Amino acid sequence: MAGMDELQVSGGGGPGRWWRHGPPWLRRWADDEPRAARWPWRSTLLLTAFVLAGSTFAAHAQEAERAPLDPFARALLLVACGLLLWRHRYPVAVVFGTSVAVALYLGAGYPYGPVFFTVAVACFGAVVAGHRRAAWTALGILCAVHLLVAHWLYRWLPPSGDTPASFGQEIVVTGWLVAIVAVAELARTRREQWAGERAERARAARRRADEERLRIARELHDVLAHSLSVINVQAGVGLALLDSDPNQARTALTTIKSASKEALGDVRQVLDTLRAPGAAPRAPAPGLDRLPELVEQAARAGLTVDVLGEPPRLPPGTDLAAFRIVQEALTNVVRHSGSRHARVRLERAGGTVRLRIDDDGPATGADAGGSGNGLAGMRERAAALGGTIEAGPRPDGGFRVLAELPAEGEDQ
Repeated sequence: MAGMDELQVSGGGGPGRWWRHGPPWLRRWADDEPRAARWPWRSTLLLTAFVLAGSTFAAHAQEAERAPLDPFARALLLVACGLLLWRHRYPVAVVFGTSVAVALYLGAGYPYGPVFFTVAVACFGAVVAGHRRAAWTALGILCAVHLLVAHWLYRWLPPSGDTPASFGQEIVVTGWLVAIVAVAELARTRREQWAGERAERARAARRRADEERLRIARELHDVLAHSLSVINVQAGVGLALLDSDPNQARTALTTIKSASKEALGDVRQVLDTLRAPGAAPRAPAPGLDRLPELVEQAARAGLTVDVLGEPPRLPPGTDLAAFRIVQEALTNVVRHSGSRHARVRLERAGGTVRLRIDDDGPATGADAGGSGNGLAGMRERAAALGGTIEAGPRPDGGFRVLAELPAEGEDQ
């Protein structure tokens, strides 16, 4: 059930979802799979072919201004491109390595061209991987080398007769550096947002799954605790009267059969929700309208229950919680109290319904008032609806469970 919700949340959607969750090719940067385990062969080969071809074209266009491409220049281009194969595994080393290779390329007077793309890709990978300081440092070194070569060292470096770089050229190079940093930072920010959104969706799915497991556990506890308590009491009565009063023993066995049949039906209904998540239940959830059945079951277990007040009309969730709270409280009286008489009072005041279950005691064991799981389950049910539960011994003896639940809701 939770898995289906998660798929629906993270699946496709309108055009606005592209920016919220990112395009598939860029969302891979935020994948849980370690990026170091992937080798970017195809992108590196494509970039290498582009850089070599573009540099050859640039060499022809700048033949009169820059040094021609020689084997050393092509080796530097191959080194700058080849290092990008390791940009996922060693982003810091790659960004410094490509910056040094490009700095040597520019210092040797070779033509300007797409060689800067190698630094851009390496810087992008380093920033997105979280190594922002290393990327900025490498870009700063490359910028400083370019300034030194273009305005001072050009006198001693090839090509001969070179002149200082123009301000327009400096603006272009500076614009490249700013664009590289801006795009990389934007990608890093979006990657962190996508990762955070995905983690939140995963936490929400786990929360829904935990709440569903808790709901099923409460239902099973309430059904089984009540039915098994009745069966246990009636089995003891049947065994005690089997020889002396067979008719009474037969009545006890009939009660056991009825209680076990009802318990099996309730358990089957709960388990059906696991087999078919989201399917409509085969039978309506129990509510206070079944209070007479509860009183009758308690009577078969030897407990007389007086109901004071009419069951109010409640939203389905509140109605189920109220029924389970009364059921658990009466079960605790059967199991843990020496009293054979209990009172259930139902009151509605405005938007609140009050349930009060009293018995006269005394407690017959250490678990007066019920087991920890039963009381915890009642408190969880009430808290989930915004209500409260108070349970404890009464000043005049006996035990009291007092619940206040909201009587109005959207599902009414």
